[in-house]
Amino acid sequence: MKKLRISFKPMEITLIRRDKNRTDLKKDLGISPSTLAKMSRGEVVSLAVILKICEYLECNIEDVVEFVEAETADANK
Repeated sequence: MKKLRISFKPMEITLIRRDKNRTDLKKDLGISPSTLAKMSRGEVVSLAVILKICEYLECNIEDVVEFVEAETADANK
């Protein structure tokens, strides 16, 4: 079974298309710096936060988050 990890790369693209940035998310939605840091590291954040972002950007969840195959230490063997 493939291991997956979360990626917020689609959110970065959507932010650019909407002429917004992470500071806007912090200021306008009250998203904490620690949550934004988790997103930068590809860590899990609550679905409530993702929903807020989708509503704010007027987009679908796939425009904010995606699952990508996780790199493993065994990948080069």
